Amino acid sequence: MTELSAPSLEHRAPEPDSWVWQLQNTLRTARELDHALSLTPAERAAAERAEQEGFPLAVTPHYLSLVDRSDPNCPIRRQVVPAPAEGNPGRGDLRDPLGEEAHEVAPDLVQRYPDRALLLVSDRCAVYCRFCTRSRMVGAGGGPRSVQRLGPALDYLRAHPEVRDVIVSGGDPLTMKTERLTAILRALRDIPSVETIRLATRVPVALPQRITLELVQALREFHPIWIMTHFNHPRELCPASRAALARLSDHGFPVMNQAVLLRGVNDDPATLTELFRGLVRERVRPYYLLQMDPVRGTSHLRTSVQKGIDIMEALQGRLSGIALPKLIMDTPGGFGKIPLGPDYVLERGGGRTKVRTPRGVIVEYFDPEE
Repeated sequence: MTELSAPSLEHRAPEPDSWVWQLQNTLRTARELDHALSLTPAERAAAERAEQEGFPLAVTPHYLSLVDRSDPNCPIRRQVVPAPAEGNPGRGDLRDPLGEEAHEVAPDLVQRYPDRALLLVSDRCAVYCRFCTRSRMVGAGGGPRSVQRLGPALDYLRAHPEVRDVIVSGGDPLTMKTERLTAILRALRDIPSVETIRLATRVPVALPQRITLELVQALREFHPIWIMTHFNHPRELCPASRAALARLSDHGFPVMNQAVLLRGVNDDPATLTELFRGLVRERVRPYYLLQMDPVRGTSHLRTSVQKGIDIMEALQGRLSGIALPKLIMDTPGGFGKIPLGPDYVLERGGGRTKVRTPRGVIVEYFDPEE
């Protein structure tokens, strides 16, 4: 099978528990989306535009099953159905918001930090999220990379032992055939200086059927591997996704979640509280809440920075520490991540710091005397 091959509209075998069936039956055209969801006229026009000239369409049958078909404001629907605003660039929008092209040190290898690098092994995803940071490249037709194509990137890693952590991303590495993915991981493990491998994937959300016993057993050979996944809304924590997360944890894979703060999807404390508590119940650590990157044509999904700070203040002290992620901005231009948050320090000087607690109580802290 060719990974993420185009679906046929006829004779679709009813095998929804198969990840291959899910990919073969993924919706990829405006007509298919309209048939499934009865799109509004504005959505239909936006989907037709995206199909012809914009960022590609892809929604798996599984992810489609989470969509409220009668509500255009459904938080799942907003993540995957094109909106008319995609054609309207906003202030500060960037084609490559994280400056990845400027930091490409070898083909398919990006290094923005001294000790870690990003290896892009595919341009394909199970679902194309409308807020994707790499909308400039994903779905562009290159498909999964072979070890041979990644040769220059692997040579760079061998020559730079300061790189200890490799994030394998794309596209989504878990949409690849197992043998192709394990060949890449084996090549990375053959580099002694690579200590940790992270797999950045939305498969547990969009294609949980992919987390098979065969896959996790094949990946265990390459531990330590961390799974960096991407749940944005509590509705995504459906039974199939919870089963996928349990299988990963049961086979020794630490799972971390990087949610994106999205307008009209999860930009309120109650929704995020439900999401973060739900993740912890599934042994997933809420790692980052990301201020959305200023990707071209996505301003309708972004919130203000202050909105995220206000949400974090509402959660601080009311949500267990293991359920509370960091609010992070990945600074435009590729200059690195910075934490954001409410300022609890009111005064500082003379060995004394005055702070405001989440309960609003003013407290003084005294530094030890020299």
